[in-house]
Amino acid sequence: MRLLHTRTFKVHTFDSGDTRVNIPRYVIISHTWDAEELTFQEIQNLEIAKLHPGWRKVEGACIRALRFNFNWIWMDTCCINKESSSELSEALNSMFIYYSDSDDCYVYLSDASCKEDPRDADSGFRKSRWFQRGWTLQELLAPSNVVLVDKDWREIGTRYSLKDAISAITMIPVEVFEGRRIETFSIAQRMSWAAFRETSRPEDQAYSLMGIFGVNMPPIYGEGGTKAFVRLQQEIIKASG
Repeated sequence: MRLLHTRTFKVHTFDSGDTRVNIPRYVIISHTWDAEELTFQEIQNLEIAKLHPGWRKVEGACIRALRFNFNWIWMDTCCINKESSSELSEALNSMFIYYSDSDDCYVYLSDASCKEDPRDADSGFRKSRWFQRGWTLQELLAPSNVVLVDKDWREIGTRYSLKDAISAITMIPVEVFEGRRIETFSIAQRMSWAAFRETSRPEDQAYSLMGIFGVNMPPIYGEGGTKAFVRLQQEIIKASG
């Protein structure tokens, strides 16, 4: 995996063979993509990167991480070389582990404000598109510590402190946010948590659920959502058989 240094903004590669002991403590960012995000290729040149519209998000994440003494962060936009199909495949299959192994997960809600009551039905928090995306489901469930922040990286609350509001939005039982392991829920129950979520690519409806069901399979973009979902179901049956 790759991690971004919060002071130098340099991306460092840790070999896949490294044990968790050899990988430094890091925070991980969960967010919805904006029109322009800073990529792995673009962040290699900091002079150019700092002029990019996506720089503000990267810088905000690093500033917050540094405030809590974290030197490393992981962001999907600039820590994955998406021009490499093999690296993308490995990242998609490892995503749940990346989030599980993080010390903290910052959920960046660009359409919410900490000045609003997150339990208010009309608040940006309750209407945030982050709760509607497919990939963010595992990003909500996998980490041990989740902090939800607003568009200016100010804390709105934690997954635990807002468990009632998050449960009402996602229809995920509050017990999950109190520590109950997701494996104790049936396949049908876990599948229902993703029912109304959307992905940009149809195949990602299936790929985004791999970690939740503890399965791995190579992504094949272009196979279509139906075929991808059939393959996912086959892997789930193998794993539970």
